[in-house]
Amino acid sequence: MTQTTRYWLEHAWLDPTVEPGVVVEVTGDRITAVRKGVETPPPGATVLRGLTVPGLANAHSHAFHRALRSTVQVGSGTFWTWREVMYGVADRLTPDSYHALARAVYAEMALAGITAVGEFHYLHHAPGGTPYTDPNAMGEALIEAASDAGIRITLLDTAYVSSGFGKAPDRHQQRFSDGTADAWAERASLLKERPHARIGAAIHSVRAVPAAQLSTVADWASQRRAPLHVHLSEQTAENDACQAAHGCTPTQLLADNGVLSARTTGVHNTHLTDTDIALIGGSGTGTCMCPTTERDLADGIGPAVQLQQAGSPLSLGSDSHAVIDLFEEARAMELNERLRSRTRGHWTAAALLRAASVDGHAALGWSDAGTIEQGAVADLVTITLNSPRTAGAAPRLGAETAVFAASGADVTDVIASGRVVVRDGEHAQIGDVAGALSQAIAALH
Repeated sequence: MTQTTRYWLEHAWLDPTVEPGVVVEVTGDRITAVRKGVETPPPGATVLRGLTVPGLANAHSHAFHRALRSTVQVGSGTFWTWREVMYGVADRLTPDSYHALARAVYAEMALAGITAVGEFHYLHHAPGGTPYTDPNAMGEALIEAASDAGIRITLLDTAYVSSGFGKAPDRHQQRFSDGTADAWAERASLLKERPHARIGAAIHSVRAVPAAQLSTVADWASQRRAPLHVHLSEQTAENDACQAAHGCTPTQLLADNGVLSARTTGVHNTHLTDTDIALIGGSGTGTCMCPTTERDLADGIGPAVQLQQAGSPLSLGSDSHAVIDLFEEARAMELNERLRSRTRGHWTAAALLRAASVDGHAALGWSDAGTIEQGAVADLVTITLNSPRTAGAAPRLGAETAVFAASGADVTDVIASGRVVVRDGEHAQIGDVAGALSQAIAALH
């Protein structure tokens, strides 16, 4: 018989309000009861002091990019010069070294309150494009790494066929390519879901999948009712190239080939026309903003307000992992818009916290996660209210404290799928996360 565990939350964000003294009962991986107004911890209950919020969802990750942090900050350049450095790291990864790196990166995410990650995975084959004996060895390494780190994963297996419109993959990109979208679908179909892992699909970009093959990926995802993600209009150069090749924007090209839908998420959605915004919102296609990466790579500020107003649900990702902190991503989305518009208050703190939690989980196919309520996946993230950043904050202002004061460093405890992953700021399975990161990254340089 599965044991029930009780947690007493000193303060809990039960959207949209903060409640003091909340008991949450967990059986297996599910919340089985939520009781308010419990002034003192019941006997045997685990006490979580501070502010507890739902688990956070990192809706866009490239785990191996974590090895680039700080090293790509030397000198100047653009997204395209950064990309060459990124390719150099990709060239050196093996299934074993990728597992070691991703395990440490996902543990870093867990320490910051992230309980599920969407891994936009395109590093499929050995250097030169030769498949491994297990054609999904790299994807399996990521799935295992997430399990080791105690978080869930949606492996967004990514179709990547060309280096540009009508161009074959270059020597770096040969590792990414299956040759055709049909061959991609055949390989991706071999991946199996597990309790902690779901399989989704991704189109790397309109430059990486020829227009005639876009529907193959979209149909694969539709048949499985799986999430489908796509990098969209991150760079104006891609927009210009698409216009030259097809006479339309990337958004229009995706719409014409059946890619946009309520199960689809466009990542970045930065350089859009009004018509693009209407197509995205009208189809219910989501938008995953990655503000810390978008500013790090000098991409620009996407029209998140207009997209949401048009009907596009918002989620958040740490993408290149210049920073792994979903509170910072949520904060940055609002602060970016303040800089652009010179006005404040485009989203409530609660709306930003939803983007980082329940809406992010939905974008990854975990529609039963991201809330603290009976029947939901048992994810709890506790933030201290006594750090130099959060001290003095009124507990009733829970969403405001989480989004506009706290950082990932303020997370003290994490329960993911009913399992204690972080306790008192320490990862329960990987004690020395910093050491694991240092060792994995050193092996790649």
